[in-house]
Amino acid sequence: MINNFLIISFTGKNNSIGLMVNSKFFIKKFQTNIKNNEMLVDNILQLIKEKNVKIDKNFSVIVNIGPGSFSGIRISLAVAKGIKLAKGTKLYGYLDTDLPEFNVKNISLLIKKNLIENNLIKPVYLS
Repeated sequence: MINNFLIISFTGKNNSIGLMVNSKFFIKKFQTNIKNNEMLVDNILQLIKEKNVKIDKNFSVIVNIGPGSFSGIRISLAVAKGIKLAKGTKLYGYLDTDLPEFNVKNISLLIKKNLIENNLIKPVYLS
């Protein structure tokens, strides 16, 4: 069961990150522009530090694998894989169409219905 996690949705529309820690959920939304991609890591680090989160093998990272912006998806996948390599977290992906609205209720349903996958090899880009 996934209890504590970071969820990243950077597909070019409604870009957001969410953090679930000790049954508390925090969201940071971004306006859509190019600089957000450059600031993704800084915002994740700031949120993790602010909420005093311990990232380890029991922590999960869930990332939106599309469809969406090529650069947004690639950057979010790179960040998620970097966290996995550095901290040994579990890594999951989900399709944008499986999460109608970025909130804790829908994210919990996504996890319960097992709509996340452990195979992140085939992201879906808009063409």
